[in-house]
Amino acid sequence: MIRVVLAEDQGMVLGAFAALLDLQPDITVVATATNGDDALTAVREHGPDVLVTDIEMPGRTGLDLAAELNRTADPVRVLIVTTFARSGYLRRAVDAGVAGYVLKDAPIGELAAALRRVHAGERVVAPELAVAAWDAADPLTDRERELLRAVAEGAGNAEIAARLCLAEGTVRNYLSTAMAKLGARNRTDAARTALSRGWL
Repeated sequence: MIRVVLAEDQGMVLGAFAALLDLQPDITVVATATNGDDALTAVREHGPDVLVTDIEMPGRTGLDLAAELNRTADPVRVLIVTTFARSGYLRRAVDAGVAGYVLKDAPIGELAAALRRVHAGERVVAPELAVAAWDAADPLTDRERELLRAVAEGAGNAEIAARLCLAEGTVRNYLSTAMAKLGARNRTDAARTALSRGWL
């Protein structure tokens, strides 16, 4: 029996996934979570074989969760199931040690098959993402991504500077460099572009 923790912030989707996976004769959902922090707790408490997680959730994202589990050498295998067919997300998922990345609009049979393959030690990537993933390299540094995330949240330069213990001039310089890399007109446009490509 493949033991699964399921993390998804939309209650209806979470319930549907849990019910459909429980119909599989060799899969059992041992815990569910609606945010990344609770998912991490559930993984540590239940020791599942596979964590099936969305990317965008409150608290830790699915990618943050995968990176933390990878950092602590947790043996759980991670399968991302998301609506976001963004090449930047897939690259970050691979870097975080994710074993599988599939899209939510796939039939439940395909999700169950991907889950079994991940459990068996294989790496699974939705075909429509595999080619696109290598076409768009992320040009941003970790610091530039951190600042653009703050911009996306609506923070001004002074607030970002205070939050990250940087001088305002340093914040402007980082953002100017990020804007140039992304061909953006302004800081908001840079954040929007980075988000749309899955780089934040």
